[in-house]
Amino acid sequence: MTYDDMHPYMIECAAEAARVARGVAAAQLDHKSHCTDWDVRALVNHWVLYTSHGLEHRALRKQLPEELTARDFTADPDWAEAYAAQLDRAVAAWADPAVWEGEVDLGMARMPAAEIASMIIKELAVHGWDVATATGQEYRVSEGAARLVLDVVETHGELYRQYDGFADPVPVPDDAPLFERALAASGRDPRL
Repeated sequence: MTYDDMHPYMIECAAEAARVARGVAAAQLDHKSHCTDWDVRALVNHWVLYTSHGLEHRALRKQLPEELTARDFTADPDWAEAYAAQLDRAVAAWADPAVWEGEVDLGMARMPAAEIASMIIKELAVHGWDVATATGQEYRVSEGAARLVLDVVETHGELYRQYDGFADPVPVPDDAPLFERALAASGRDPRL
């Protein structure tokens, strides 16, 4: 897929992630999530780091600084607004089609920029659903974005499982909606 195919889904999933973030109450940050060993705070910190700061840094071909990887973003009472603003900067960094060309150095490996972008769009949606589910919200995505997320999950599922990012697939009917199939393929139960 190319810039023209994916950038609109990046915009869509970032806007939905910002909406979900704004719906997280401070009291919910200490609640359990269905992500193993993570409460909502840990889940949100991972989500904020990789889908906003990570997204921008990948576009700029920069490594994430240690200071960011250790930060508790939720310590700021306005973290959701800060996240929304950072998402805007990250999406803007990918607005130039040239950014989608070439490779991104991840430190331990290099990957095509468009592939990295697709994987972060998947992170926006899947972890957006995780946060939404843990806080009594719904994460909504278009059929096109759901198809992209499903493609990424199916393509990279085994890699994510090697690093405990995905659990074993959850069975769902073949005619389940695309996003439910993507969630199930990533080891999440979409009926939560």
